[in-house]
Order: sequence, then structure tokens, then C-alpha cells
Amino acid sequence: MDILYSDSDILVCIKPAGVLSTDEPGGLPGLVREALRDDGADVRTVHRLDRVVSGLMVLARSASAASELSRQIREGCFDKEYLAVVHGSTGDAGEMRDLLARDKAERKTYVAPAPAKGVQEARLSYVTLARSGAMSLVRIRLHTGRTHQIRCQFSSRSLPLVGDRKYSTIDDGCDIALWSAMISFTHPGTGEKMRFSAEPPTKFPWNIF
Repeated sequence: MDILYSDSDILVCIKPAGVLSTDEPGGLPGLVREALRDDGADVRTVHRLDRVVSGLMVLARSASAASELSRQIREGCFDKEYLAVVHGSTGDAGEMRDLLARDKAERKTYVAPAPAKGVQEARLSYVTLARSGAMSLVRIRLHTGRTHQIRCQFSSRSLPLVGDRKYSTIDDGCDIALWSAMISFTHPGTGEKMRFSAEPPTKFPWNIF
């Protein structure tokens, strides 16, 4: 467990792939408590990454810190950027706007044709950083936070993420290439602007760029 920063209000760490973000057996808060060697530590999830996704997360260490970070997320004051490797050639930069709906039985998100009950607007912007063969490396900024948003929006444009077994039919033989690369927020205790960044692993497909 890589802990990058910790104080009495927040803790910033790298969530490994395959670990739930929530506080349940095998979840990230429990792994953090093990790393801190404190089974009673107050560690609270305020935002989530899909189980298969890895990278930066901030956790609250008190009820008041959790409340303040949650407020920032609701009001759009909490910035998140991701790196992803996708199949296909993306434009140099662009924005994706869709209406997304959730199929709870299939546990998948899909693009809805029109507004309806349970349908939510989804928006992201991206910049292409590099291309290698038939793959593109993109930096993504989320403007909304829908379940599987990045995976669904890129896949719906025939740009599935490398390693995505749910939204791609291609067997890449690797973990999903989606990495939480940057988080920025106001410290809930001090009011200081905090920014953290982390590089993705040096393995396929990240190492081809």
C-alpha cells in the first residue's frame, strides 16, 4: 500500500487494481488501516474508483473532513484527471457529452438515446498525449462522475480501453489501462489547495509510449 500523504484530516494513497474503494472486507480503508497498523483508525471513502481501476485516491480521516470533501465533489470543486490507453486513434483533443443509463442486471452503463428516468448527463474532455501503432494515450478530465463513465463513453465511440473486459471484445491479456493520475482539492482542515499526481505502472500497455 503506497501512502503518499497523511495527516489528521486526510490520507492520499494509490489504490491497487482489484481492491474495492468502499469500507468492506478487502476494501481500501481496511488496507489503509493495516498499513497504518491501527485497526481502529477513522478512514472514510469520499470518492470511488472502479474495482479494476488503480491510481490516486484521497480518504477522509474524520466525519468533518468527509463532509467537506463530499461537498467539494458535489459542487465541482474537486478536480480529477485520468490517463488511459485506448484502442484506435483519438483526435488531438476533444469533449464527449452523452446521456448515460445504468443496466443494474448487467452491471453496465450504456449511452441512452433520449432523456428518461434514471438517465444522467455525462461530460468529459481529453487530450491525446501520444500514439503507438493502433493505440492512443489520452489524459482525461471528468466534468461529471458517472459509474463507468470513461469506459462507456470511449467504448461507445469504438475506442475501448485496453484491458477492459466489460466494455471491449478485445482480449489484451492485461489489466485495464485506466489510471487516476491527478487529484486536486482544498484541504478540509487548513483551506490549503492540495494537488497530487502519480505516474502509471511501467508495464504494458503504458510502456509502449
